[in-house]
Amino acid sequence: MAQLSDDAFAFGGELMPVDDALALMAQRVRPVAGVERVALSRADGRILAQDLVAAIPLPPFDNSAVDGYAAATADLDPAGPTRLPVRGRVAAGHAAQDVVSGSAMRVFTGAPVPPGADIVFMQEDVTLQDDGAVSLPAGLRAGANLRRAGEDVAAGSVALPAGRRLRPQDLALAAAVGAAELPVRSALRVGVFSTGDELREPGEPLGPAQIYDSNRTLLGGLLGRLGVTVVDLGRLPDDRASLERSLRDAAAGHDLLVTSGGVSTGEEDHVRAAIAATGSLVFWRLAIKPGRPVALGVIAGTPLVGLPGNPVAVFVTGAHVLRPLVAQLRGETYAPPAGFPVRSGFDYRKKSGRREYVRVSLQAEPGGHVAVKHPQDGAGVLSSLTETAGLVELPEDALSVAPGDAVRFIPFGLLW
Repeated sequence: MAQLSDDAFAFGGELMPVDDALALMAQRVRPVAGVERVALSRADGRILAQDLVAAIPLPPFDNSAVDGYAAATADLDPAGPTRLPVRGRVAAGHAAQDVVSGSAMRVFTGAPVPPGADIVFMQEDVTLQDDGAVSLPAGLRAGANLRRAGEDVAAGSVALPAGRRLRPQDLALAAAVGAAELPVRSALRVGVFSTGDELREPGEPLGPAQIYDSNRTLLGGLLGRLGVTVVDLGRLPDDRASLERSLRDAAAGHDLLVTSGGVSTGEEDHVRAAIAATGSLVFWRLAIKPGRPVALGVIAGTPLVGLPGNPVAVFVTGAHVLRPLVAQLRGETYAPPAGFPVRSGFDYRKKSGRREYVRVSLQAEPGGHVAVKHPQDGAGVLSSLTETAGLVELPEDALSVAPGDAVRFIPFGLLW
């Protein structure tokens, strides 16, 4: 399961820019080995391991896009309506007959285009004559209302590229070119810990100064959306020796480990030291808010991401560090979500050199949407995630935002 070598590429300076951390992961992390073939019904959300090359063209033959009448343009009068007798009929799933010169043929949507025909008139545009002939209007060009063989996907071309995170529409395309199953990357096995003596499981009675653990629930749900196998490894105490032992034991059975809490600089924050003692520390402390204390380490070749303890910081850093790392590990072609521009509805000041994410709701107003900042900024305010629609990203060189400024909004649904 080893994906990283325990070499000395740790970052030892001040806060590392987010883009530098992502570039470092892209250079050093390799996909987990393992490919399996699964039926289309089980491939949604999986990562395609090899290009899907179309064995047949799509459509496989020229066919009609409408219910109507097929004809040859050579038989049509370009200056006005053309009256043609109707000879023959072809429905979807049945072989076509030759179009007799000087006639039209009744066709239905999806039916093969009769040989010799190069145009189809919609039945709504055709006038039926008392003797069964049709009057075809002028003005249509050759090829109208036809679907040409291979115009969607050519035989021998790549229908779906390797690295694609498969969606229902991708599976529909695979089915249309005749694939009953697909080669996909083996699912990642991700172990998730929480750390902290103050944590208790939901449903348990709380003691003095204790809180319920929400981070494992959050991380399990977010990772589960990516189709990985999430293993709940429980809570770890604020004890360095116990942390070292647990991390070392877990590294052997997982492709990735994720912890929350214990990565800051307090006397009871032992995760960073435990990573360094059992493996190597790649980076620590990113120029991001919320969530500065983020660690990437390697234990026996298994990557470990140490996220902050506050749940909003877990969500934000998880989206911008953990999400791309999971993509690297499973060979997924991934780009951070682009978001879209909206107008700011708030004042905000920030430090230079740090990327910040502001939780906002969108409000429709004349001229476009306005981002409305949540009234509470704290990284522990979970309701700021449930009462907002996404994040406004403020880049490193930004110093302030004023109402009316253009800002980039990223909906929560694009992050995972």
